[in-house]
Formats: sequence, structure tokens, C-alpha cells
Amino acid sequence: MAGKFFDEWQVGDTIEHEIRRTVTETDNLLFSVMTHNPQPLHIDAESAKASEFGQILVNGTFTFALMVGLSVGDTTLGTLVANLGYDKLVMPAPVFIGDTMHAKSEVVDLRTSKSRPDAGIVTFKHELVNQRNEVVCHCLRSALLRKRPKSAVW
Repeated sequence: MAGKFFDEWQVGDTIEHEIRRTVTETDNLLFSVMTHNPQPLHIDAESAKASEFGQILVNGTFTFALMVGLSVGDTTLGTLVANLGYDKLVMPAPVFIGDTMHAKSEVVDLRTSKSRPDAGIVTFKHELVNQRNEVVCHCLRSALLRKRPKSAVW
């Protein structure tokens, strides 16, 4: 399913995104290295074993990016003008290598753009959930979406 235009959304619309993703050691290591994050909890198995978690903790910014990425196909793919911001980002539970994630989204606010008559702002509440049904990340995402184009008159 491609993303929806602004005027196709209603407050309260919810989606359980079908794509699931198991987090691998490679995902975590490459993301940590690409973003210059040397946190031993993410890249040093011996340090991680000595932590309260007892194992490598997946990089939180990867977790956040995965949550948003899993939602894009059903929410904003092909209709996005720009992401305007992310608010109230919370990570209530850790993510470990081997965890399988899925995402959920809900429309919590809609407003027409004051500066762009052909677009509107949709605020989504995104949640990332693991295989134990624990919410591991959630946030509000404000996205500027195009309105459905008016049909040409012949």
C-alpha cells in the first residue's frame, strides 16, 4: 500500500504495519560505526556482558530509525513533502540483537497548512513493538503531506 494523501487521513486512523524486521548484529554494528557512536554497550560484547543488560544493547537511534522506516510504506510513501519534526521520543524498554520488531501508527492530529494550500500536516503516533509485545520506542511525528491532486477538467 502506498502512502496516503493528507485529505485521506482521519484522526483515529490506525495501522499495524505488516513488515517485521529482526535486528541483527550487523545492523547494530554498522549503524553505530556509520554514526560515529563508540558506546561500548553497542559495540563491545565484553563490556556489554558486564552491564546490567548482560548483552549488547541495540543503538537507540537505530531503533528509532527502524520504527519510522517500518511505517513509511503505509503512511507517507509518495505523498511526503517533508518531515517537520519528531516529539516526545521515548524508549521504555531495551532492544537486543535477535529481537523482531513491528510498528503501529495512529493519526492523532490533522491540520491544513497555512502556507501551502496544497498540503496539510498529519501527526502520527508511532510505536515499535518487539516479539514479546513490549513497546520499545514511541514518538509523535509531524509530516507535511500533499493533498490529493484535483482532477483535470476536460
